Amino acid sequence: MHVERILALKGNDVISVTINETIGLAASILSENRIGAILVRDEDGFVRGVLSERDIVRGLADMGPRCLETGVAELMTRDVVFCAPGDDIDTIMAVMTERRIRHLPVMRDNQLLGIISIGDVVKFRIEEIETEAAAMRQYIATA
Repeated sequence: MHVERILALKGNDVISVTINETIGLAASILSENRIGAILVRDEDGFVRGVLSERDIVRGLADMGPRCLETGVAELMTRDVVFCAPGDDIDTIMAVMTERRIRHLPVMRDNQLLGIISIGDVVKFRIEEIETEAAAMRQYIATA
């Protein structure tokens, strides 16, 4: 299975904030949408970073409540790792594990197509394994 299959099934909605927004606003958006990370874009719409729950927790631990008034640029991860629609799920799982990343924006030809999470990847991998197991049971039953 490839990343494009996950996007086809889950959709390609991407929630983002501009680089000038505050951590407080970003945290509210994360909570309202029940998501673990948000893309940070510049004025032209280009992805400049990813802000995750982990980033916010670190900021709160370091700065206390004033963290919420801080700009997202202060805490976001700037070294964004992207994936492509044709990337294999096993490869993506390895990248996420090695880099300790839970969210990957999906890009093709400098166009943002969506974002996938480790939860999406695991869910679809489990479904793939269950489908294979059902096919094997059916094969054995008819053999």
